[in-house]
Amino acid sequence: MNKRPLPSNASVATVGENGQLVAPAASRNVGALCDLLDQFAPLTGQALELASGTGQHIAAFAECRPGMHWQPSEVESERRASINAYTAGLPNVSKAVALDATIEGWHQPFGGRDLIVLINLLHLISWAEVETLVGEAAQALNANGRLVLYGPFMRNNRLTSAGDQRFHTALVQQDAEIGYKNDGDVSELLANHDLKILEVAEMPANNLAFIVEKSNT
Repeated sequence: MNKRPLPSNASVATVGENGQLVAPAASRNVGALCDLLDQFAPLTGQALELASGTGQHIAAFAECRPGMHWQPSEVESERRASINAYTAGLPNVSKAVALDATIEGWHQPFGGRDLIVLINLLHLISWAEVETLVGEAAQALNANGRLVLYGPFMRNNRLTSAGDQRFHTALVQQDAEIGYKNDGDVSELLANHDLKILEVAEMPANNLAFIVEKSNT
């Protein structure tokens, strides 16, 4: 994925201690996301986080699901270093790997997953890239494996808050191919890949979480 021009508030992180980057959005939503995984994630198995960002999420996920083995991934080397700083000493987390989830074929080296998690990326990539990402994730999942997609979405082709309207507009002004995706379009795409929606959960800050399961056939 070529690095896209994004507004300054799209991916904010500051430098903390020991090479750890701190993203305010991750600090705010990590508790709600752990609650979501407590409800829907398998207790054991192989988990992959796409676009792991600073590493704040996966460090918390590994602690709330200690029976799973977690593989973080991230395009940017600076963020991979931050991920490794957050997860150092956690026995159920591998070193972060370079992975662009918008490129076809990544399911081959990263298959056999019982859980795949993606936080706050779909609004920052094009629809064609979303299609590739979901298709690859579907192939990377084991039968009955689960996929969690979290972030801001349109509801029925509408932006439902002033903050969402401002952010979506800023994204589109920077790159006409990106911006909020519509919940119905995402649901249809998931269904086309035999991914059954278990729940679309309302999350803090007007976000949604799609929790889906791969067919066992």
